[in-house]
Amino acid sequence: MILGLSSTSVLTAQITADRAKLEKEKSAIQKRLREFDLVLRKTTDEKKVSVSELRAVNQKLQEREKYIATINKELQLVNKEIKETSTQIKKLSDELSLLKEEYAQMVYTSYKLNQGVNLITFIFSSATFKQFYMRLKYLKQYSDARKKQVEQMEKVSIELAGKQEALEVQKQEQIAVLTQEQEQKKALDQLKTEQQRMVNTLSQKEEEVRKEIAATKKQQAELNKLIKNVIAEEIRLAKAAEKATETPKAEGPKTKNLPNTPQVKKLSASFASNKGNIPWPVESGFISKKYGTYPHPTLKGISETNDGIDIQTTNNAPVKSVFPGTVTKITTVPGMGGTIIIKHGEFYTMYSRLKTIDVKSGEEVQSETIIGHVYSDEDGYSELHFQTWKGLEVMNPSIWLSSK
Repeated sequence: MILGLSSTSVLTAQITADRAKLEKEKSAIQKRLREFDLVLRKTTDEKKVSVSELRAVNQKLQEREKYIATINKELQLVNKEIKETSTQIKKLSDELSLLKEEYAQMVYTSYKLNQGVNLITFIFSSATFKQFYMRLKYLKQYSDARKKQVEQMEKVSIELAGKQEALEVQKQEQIAVLTQEQEQKKALDQLKTEQQRMVNTLSQKEEEVRKEIAATKKQQAELNKLIKNVIAEEIRLAKAAEKATETPKAEGPKTKNLPNTPQVKKLSASFASNKGNIPWPVESGFISKKYGTYPHPTLKGISETNDGIDIQTTNNAPVKSVFPGTVTKITTVPGMGGTIIIKHGEFYTMYSRLKTIDVKSGEEVQSETIIGHVYSDEDGYSELHFQTWKGLEVMNPSIWLSSK
């Protein structure tokens, strides 16, 4: 072809790569939205409006907004493809017109050459053999050129038809994506209406919500006290054992971590190297209460603090150890149900709000070993409280878990 489209091929390849990335993002978001629906469907039909339900709706709202943003990106890609295909069609149309003009000129030239002169006469009227040969060669080249011109026109015509067909497909895809966007925006508006209804209802129950916050703070304090005592005792015993096997020496500075024995070092290094890749303690669910301090969803001026994360999941969901380790504590905390602490070298994970416990203290567990089942409240909400510690230092569990 006269007009090269190599740069177009590069752009098309980039669009294809971007589209594959967007499809992956959409698939992940759709999976999370299905999890929200699954969790919400598992609750009782007669449930009262609760903060747990509001948190679930808030999270679903955020995912819905992400999904719409992804659809918008997809629409931009489709529009980009349509623009690029239209540009290619124009180039091919121009090229075809040019080829037709050239071919017409060749036909006209041939006609002028043949006017009044027979080709055979033209060849054999050569004055010399060299002129005879050159005329014969010229006519063959001219004939070949016309043949190639016809082939090129056919090739460009086929490519042009293909691009026009692709354009129609892209326009249909554009309509489909626009329809999808409208449907998602409608669902988002309905979700926002539901969210506002819950906020209004809970705002009228301020005293009840405040009592819930106070109870949660007390439970959190009990959990922190529990795990700190367990870790401190672990450190004390490990130091005592280490001291008993060592030659007496000057006492060094106090530490908040376990002594670095080869076994502790190995397991700790393994845990640390898996940051961001540790499996979730439940198969499905979402973070309903994140780590840290943040405003309460309904009470203005009131903040909540969480030293772990709360994961809303399905009723009676199996709870799994997130990493190989040793069960170091099993107990019950008022308001938090069954609680398990597992040691992974100098790291610890804690699992609370368990209905059943399926392991024993001192038991060795592997990654994804089922250690119990989550508790569900009277409204059917099942939330696992999960914490991560390094020695006596609490950490954000979210940065350790794998992305969903």
